[in-house]
Amino acid sequence: MKKRTPISIYIATTIGLTIMAFEMFAGDSGYFSSPFFWALIVITVILLLIMNSIGDLVENESFSRLSEEEKKEYLAEKSIPYYQKLWNSAFKKQSATEEKDILIDHGFDGITELDNSLPKWWIGLFWFGCIFCVVYMTAFAFTEYAHPEAEYDKEVKTMLASIAEYEKTAPQIDLETAKYSADNIADGQELFKTNCVTCHGDGGKGGIGPNLTDTHWINIKEKSLFKNVFWMLENGSPNNPTMRPFIKEGTISGRDAEKIAAYIYHINQETSPITPAQGGATPQGEEVKWENENN
Repeated sequence: MKKRTPISIYIATTIGLTIMAFEMFAGDSGYFSSPFFWALIVITVILLLIMNSIGDLVENESFSRLSEEEKKEYLAEKSIPYYQKLWNSAFKKQSATEEKDILIDHGFDGITELDNSLPKWWIGLFWFGCIFCVVYMTAFAFTEYAHPEAEYDKEVKTMLASIAEYEKTAPQIDLETAKYSADNIADGQELFKTNCVTCHGDGGKGGIGPNLTDTHWINIKEKSLFKNVFWMLENGSPNNPTMRPFIKEGTISGRDAEKIAAYIYHINQETSPITPAQGGATPQGEEVKWENENN
């Protein structure tokens, strides 16, 4: 009579496969907090316990029909722990007598072949791999699981939603509260490319608009460069309607203007100017000595 696999193995395997299926097919990773997930686990464990109880009844009935010798042999085999049997099937060598019983009747140059069974752990891994492959390919074909583009789009939407939610409650940035931060330079550069590069050129070298990297300025409304740039983005240029009031028009927010001003401060005060010889526009306006401060 064949020895049965412990119920703990079935429970662990079933829970593992259930988690794998939810990981691949669930809409988000919050299924651990879902009552449906835990109800499914509980129902599955109960069904496995019922199956195990039925197996006990069948085993007892089959055991009662064995001869005394068969009963002793079965009990001796059953006394060996399950994991010990797995270990023995993988690593324990047969005795010389046992090898004779499984020796296949052919050979060549003294090389013989034994009719060994595959280790149970190997068979288990093989079937697990087959099941995983089927589930994975199904999830890949019919869901967005394991698609980098879909995962990226989902993360971007989540990020933008969190930013929008933060913007609803975050205090608005204005001329008084805006502060320079080097952390805003990278974002400010991207916003500059979107809103300012058409007139002021790459890197603020100038073009239709003035060069933003030199020491000359047309409109001087604040004592610090950072605040002056923010003022211009909020109110526009009194001398040139092309420089629109981006904030008042709603083209950018005060937070965006803070980032753009940080970038312009960086290219004007923290990097070398782009001279006309290097492709920069000729200085316009008057030379300015800005206050030596970051806001």
